[in-house]
Amino acid sequence: MLFKLRELLYNKTYLKSVLYTLLLTSTLCGKAYSQSRLVTGFNKGWLFTKDNFEPGAKNPEIGWQQVSIPHTWNANDVMDDKPGYYRGACWYVKNLTVQSASLQKKLYLYINGANQVTDVYVNGHKATTHIGGYTRFCVELNSYLRPGTNNQIALRVDNSFNEDIPPLTADFTFFGGLYRDVELTAVNNTHFSLNKAANGVFITTPRVSATKALVSVQGRINNEQGISKKLRVVAEITGSNGKQVAHRATVINMINKGSDFKISLPEIANPHLWAPEDPYLYKVTCSIIDVLSGKVLDRVTNNLGLRWYKFDAEKGFFLNDKPYKLIGASRHQDFEGLGNALPDSYHKRDVLLLKKMGGNFLRVAHYPQDKSVLDACDSLGILASVEIPVVNAITETDAFTRNSKNMLVEMIRQNFNHPSIIIWAYMNEVLLKPEFGNDKPRQAVYFKNVRDLAAQLDSLARIEDPSRYTMIACHGDYNRYKQVGLIDIPMLIGWNLYQGWYGGKTEDFAKFLDKFHAGYPKLPMLVTEYGADADARIRSLSPERFDKSIDYAVDFHRVYLKAMQSRPFVTAGIIWNLADFSSEERAETTPHINAKGLLTQNRQPKDVYFFYQANLLKTPFLKISNWAYPTGLADSLDHNICTQPLTVFSNLSQVSIKVNGKNLGTKSTADGMAVWNVPFLNGRNIIEASGNADGSTIRDRSVVGFSLIPTNLPAAKVTDIKINALLGSKRQFISKDGTVWLPAQPYVKGSFGFTGGEPYKLKGNNRLSYGTDRNINLTDDDPVYQTQQVGIQSFHFDVPDGEYQLTLHFAELTTNNPAGALAYNLDNNANKQALDDRVFTVEVNQEPVLSNFSIAPKYGVLTAGSHKSTILATGHRGINILFTPITGQAVLNAIQLTGLKN
Repeated sequence: MLFKLRELLYNKTYLKSVLYTLLLTSTLCGKAYSQSRLVTGFNKGWLFTKDNFEPGAKNPEIGWQQVSIPHTWNANDVMDDKPGYYRGACWYVKNLTVQSASLQKKLYLYINGANQVTDVYVNGHKATTHIGGYTRFCVELNSYLRPGTNNQIALRVDNSFNEDIPPLTADFTFFGGLYRDVELTAVNNTHFSLNKAANGVFITTPRVSATKALVSVQGRINNEQGISKKLRVVAEITGSNGKQVAHRATVINMINKGSDFKISLPEIANPHLWAPEDPYLYKVTCSIIDVLSGKVLDRVTNNLGLRWYKFDAEKGFFLNDKPYKLIGASRHQDFEGLGNALPDSYHKRDVLLLKKMGGNFLRVAHYPQDKSVLDACDSLGILASVEIPVVNAITETDAFTRNSKNMLVEMIRQNFNHPSIIIWAYMNEVLLKPEFGNDKPRQAVYFKNVRDLAAQLDSLARIEDPSRYTMIACHGDYNRYKQVGLIDIPMLIGWNLYQGWYGGKTEDFAKFLDKFHAGYPKLPMLVTEYGADADARIRSLSPERFDKSIDYAVDFHRVYLKAMQSRPFVTAGIIWNLADFSSEERAETTPHINAKGLLTQNRQPKDVYFFYQANLLKTPFLKISNWAYPTGLADSLDHNICTQPLTVFSNLSQVSIKVNGKNLGTKSTADGMAVWNVPFLNGRNIIEASGNADGSTIRDRSVVGFSLIPTNLPAAKVTDIKINALLGSKRQFISKDGTVWLPAQPYVKGSFGFTGGEPYKLKGNNRLSYGTDRNINLTDDDPVYQTQQVGIQSFHFDVPDGEYQLTLHFAELTTNNPAGALAYNLDNNANKQALDDRVFTVEVNQEPVLSNFSIAPKYGVLTAGSHKSTILATGHRGINILFTPITGQAVLNAIQLTGLKN
């Protein structure tokens, strides 16, 4: 019965696929002949499997998954606690029916993104293989299609590691799948070349000024039939109002299968220039017309932005002779729950969020991304760089070099006409992890091969596009890059700098900038990466390096932005990253996520985003901090309030706030911020911020539901007591269920706290001052278990008599399994620490609750565990928890106490 039900469901979805194919066939047979070029979506009705499949065999009738494109098979397995994710081959299969008349045109299948090796089969015949997961490709189908019947399109997509294909390693997830749109493009036999999946027309602007602009278009025409014909190639430029501003045609006597063309259009007087504040776009339409019949054989339209620019090593970046400090972010292409299989609207929204932040630059990193990203940059006025995925390391093979070159050519030709692009980049941190240890001669050979590859790629980029700059991005090992000679190759050098994060102090950042500029005063430089993890769930009143708190991240960015803005020779500051993104091998507080984003992975803004809005926007801006941790101990002098700092971000010179109707005064902003000590009441608190801008009042309002923890516990009501405390921690945390955790303090009579011990510190890790950054299994609330008090003797709650629920949280943080050296660890190798042998007893009010207790045998290492018990406090003695070691030291990670009844 179950089999019959599955078969029925399958036949229903398969029927939908057939109906879609019939609709597509009708479209190709009808509209295709009224237009010179027709693009049709081909996203729906695919069948998907990880199983083996023989191309040309009958489509499976059951067992495969029906999917729509974009699709990835790694949306879920990158987020589980099991190390690794599926990297291998999968199949996508779909039928296509065409009529004989349709095949009078050339039909191409366009794959906009498939990671990373794709074999395309049509009716069992291999039509092409494409190598590389981030550029599009197309394949002509006519040779393999049978009219009037189902034609099987089968794609084998494989994201397995391949030493000849970049990227080899990187701090991001290599999602597999057919993850960008698939399209069918029908063209006449005579058409603009589709080589490298470009549109066949390349626009250049030989001269642009405020008074005039010259535009040139060139490309290649393919004549598939090889029949001699006389063609007229027309280029027309229109403004945004549709009016023609320039027009020119040339005649080509086509006597073979291909011919190049070039048209220099008449001068445009007083051009409307493209700029971040006014991203005006013209349109360039190029047509191929058969002179004899007058028929339009092909037509393509591209946007055109008229601008000129330069990088100056001393004075910075200039666009249209106006100086700009390029400030923006890098961007990865994944989203929470979707992996990298995003609809176009998500890509466009990311660029809009960058624009709303006040940014004017996007580093499309570390690979070419969906076309809609650069379309959005063009229309919104965001300048951009794009790069190929040669990241961290290379393979010293001809195949790796060949694939890298092909990726570069595809990237440039496919994106050539985007006015937003000003930089082509081709390497990122390639000297980060050479694999040869102390073998200096072998290391020297490797470095030479890196340099040779860089020289070849740079030369190729300049040949393909002499109008744009080339760039390499380097991590902070200045002496090594200088020694190898990579700094001397590109036109621009980018530095990925994390002083005060992975190592060093934030003040070292400015010192590095000055040192490099002194050594290379004629080479323009960009800061291509900088940032600090900012877990949106973590706050700290005493932030410090690598605690992942929002507060430390804001301080970090404040130092970096000020240093760059005060140095004209720093042409750009590019934040890493616009949004949190997937990095499966990462652990830390958000396992499998790099949390350096200004936005969360589902694009919710963090305080660091507001910080940049306050410092970059030209329009009035005012925003109260995301106050996500509404709990705290009552003040010692006034038990009705808890005083905590609250930040307002603004580009106004002065800001005032009211809390619960009480005016807390006006403060001047500094670095886009003003901070007040706010007295929070138990319950609902209304915060109002305001400031004046050119006679208008700008306002923001926030409502905070605050939970006040009594200072004098014996006098409190039992049911008012809800205490959640982290041991060995200095940070506040909000867990998945909304529980707010505070750092536990040493015991003070009349309150609660611990005695004895010290915070746990992971041996061999010089980034963390306390706790671990290892992934904790069986929990989404890793920060609850990543810290602990080692050698704890007791924990006391001086609560009134009554019934309580007590929860003790444990995780064994020592392990015999070292954490491997990961791609993003810039200052250390593997972390090694032996599993501690610990056995202890826990007593509550002199009653044993855990006897001869050992965490690892009970829960496993690096695994969350908890013990709940109901406790009765009597005789005004409160709740006293004693930890008695038997072997090793007792530990406690977190503790919760909730009052149940008197």
